[in-house]
Amino acid sequence: MTPAQDGNRLRLGLAYGDTLTWKSDHALASALDDATALGTKWIRVDLSWNNIQPDNPKNFNWQRFDRVLKAAQQRGLEVLPTISYTPKWARKSNCPGDDPSCAPAKPEDFANFAKDAAKRYAPMGVHTWEIWNEPNIPFWAPKPDAAAYTNLLKLTTKAMRAADPKAYLLMGGLAAVGTDPAKGFVSHTEFLDQVSKLGANKLVDAIAYHPYTYPHLPSAKTDFGTAFEQISSSKDNLVAVLDKYGTPDLPIWLTETGAATNGPGAAADANTIPDGATHVTEDFQAAIAADTVPAAAANKHVGAVFWFAHQDTGTAKDKQRRSMFYGLRRYDGTAKPAFNALRDAIAAYQRKTQ
Repeated sequence: MTPAQDGNRLRLGLAYGDTLTWKSDHALASALDDATALGTKWIRVDLSWNNIQPDNPKNFNWQRFDRVLKAAQQRGLEVLPTISYTPKWARKSNCPGDDPSCAPAKPEDFANFAKDAAKRYAPMGVHTWEIWNEPNIPFWAPKPDAAAYTNLLKLTTKAMRAADPKAYLLMGGLAAVGTDPAKGFVSHTEFLDQVSKLGANKLVDAIAYHPYTYPHLPSAKTDFGTAFEQISSSKDNLVAVLDKYGTPDLPIWLTETGAATNGPGAAADANTIPDGATHVTEDFQAAIAADTVPAAAANKHVGAVFWFAHQDTGTAKDKQRRSMFYGLRRYDGTAKPAFNALRDAIAAYQRKTQ
């Protein structure tokens, strides 16, 4: 079943980033068993161009991704690959350092890789793809470029649909940020406006978006508009942009959302948001997880929601790196309260919609 055939039912998933391909068979099985235990039916996994063609455009290393796909399908899980990360040989000359987030020097090379991926995996049942990750921040390095990304999207969507007429293609997940030239950030609504003005919204089947709301609940109503409110209800919202450019009913897939439980600064909880709060307590992460599913389900524009992430990648000594602490499990594998909270929220949604 393709997403277009799945009616109005919310797709529920777990986002792993670029972690599964590097795991042992035992660790991979354990990670995917968690997805089924949670009740999710989808997983989001990076299909890194940098991993598949690290050395040149002629050689492919598909084996690690093949293994992940096989293990997922054995558990009845649908796979959403996110295609991004440029190998060194294909990067622009102004790429800073050794950064695979750099834009490709030739978008045709990326489109050719995406076509090869679609051609390989369509017969294995993969038809849903996300094209790049957070192109409105320096995940498109050295800085966002709406025209360049739209050109890449135009070439890539055409190539993938030629390889797989059933392909269901998502615009790369937009980071929920405010415009900040010093950081190289372009807000999600501003970037969507820029690319839609160039026709990007009419190249894809859905928009991907990453609405991290902490230290607030996804369902919170605020004066400034949380990232969830900015889907369709705040003054500045994504649906309004899509409406402006003729596609008001284009689905919005939340391919990442969640909350970090460690990092520099103070932790927020359900009652207190300290000045400079950068993360939340484990109990408040659980509250956010419990609220995420009904909040997403309540918005008719949302087609899917993926929790990020499965497991922490750092320990207490890494607390300066908040990005390591979004997991439902701690680094040692023990479950945080959010694991059961998300599982119960998914079960409640499934009972309601049966």
